[in-house]
Amino acid sequence: MAGSTEETEDRNLRTLARWRSTGRVLVEALPYILKYDQKTIVVKYGGNAMTGSSAHDFAQDIVLMKQTGIDPVVVHGGGPQIGAMLKKLGIESTFIDGLRVTDEAAVEVVEMVLTGSINKQIVTGINAAGGRAVGLSGKDGNLVIARKITTTKTDPKTGEKVDLGFVGEPETVNPEVLHSIMKSETIPVIAPIGVGRKGETYNINADTVAGAVSCALKAERLVLLTDVEGVLDQDKKLIPRLSVREAKSLIADGIISGGMIPKIQTAIDAVEGGVHAAVILDGRIPHVLLLELFTEHGAGTLITAE
Repeated sequence: MAGSTEETEDRNLRTLARWRSTGRVLVEALPYILKYDQKTIVVKYGGNAMTGSSAHDFAQDIVLMKQTGIDPVVVHGGGPQIGAMLKKLGIESTFIDGLRVTDEAAVEVVEMVLTGSINKQIVTGINAAGGRAVGLSGKDGNLVIARKITTTKTDPKTGEKVDLGFVGEPETVNPEVLHSIMKSETIPVIAPIGVGRKGETYNINADTVAGAVSCALKAERLVLLTDVEGVLDQDKKLIPRLSVREAKSLIADGIISGGMIPKIQTAIDAVEGGVHAAVILDGRIPHVLLLELFTEHGAGTLITAE
């Protein structure tokens, strides 16, 4: 009997310790919940973060953000899924400066995958987690009016300027479309497809769309989920915070390089465009959005004006 009593007391102590730990987490989160109350946060979601159990964690994070008074807006990518579908259909896919050359056949596939498959998966996930989400693309309500991207690159075989096809960049973003959705307590989930002045369909980089949307909404924060922990210094250690000036200096010095450059440039453009701060996060970390927003230490690299 004595052993049974000791086991019961030990179990009760462990339970009490878990309750205390949970209580401390909630108390720590409270000032941040108040800080972001009724603020807009734009989240770019893509890459490895969109697979497996991470997708469920992401949906729960977005719903909890909404329930605590935040207005989350999701912009998603889908590069790997687009590549897989193009390969399946036998459509050749090439890249110039990280942008997919998109001809008329390819842009139809891009739109199908982004607005049809991926967008609805994300919307369904958020709704299943207890939220209320609606999917749309930049075409809906002329949300994202786009212009064609031109490049100075030349084809080494022909010597002619490379045509990226139906690849665009945001010219204007109509925030009223999103305001209407958000007023109805619904979470917008945006596929990065834009529409030209003549009705053309344009494939747009998801980071770029997220940055433009965050500026148009005057968001409190732009969150870029990626598959690295953030910006690393020369010793491969995470840099938790950078000013715009410091970020530009690291790019010039070559410390920020490769695929991280366009993400940092998007963050810089957003902050210079009026967004309070931008952050690069590792979307593979479970519930990384909550760790970043509701804890003192954060979870990635924060970029601010000063």
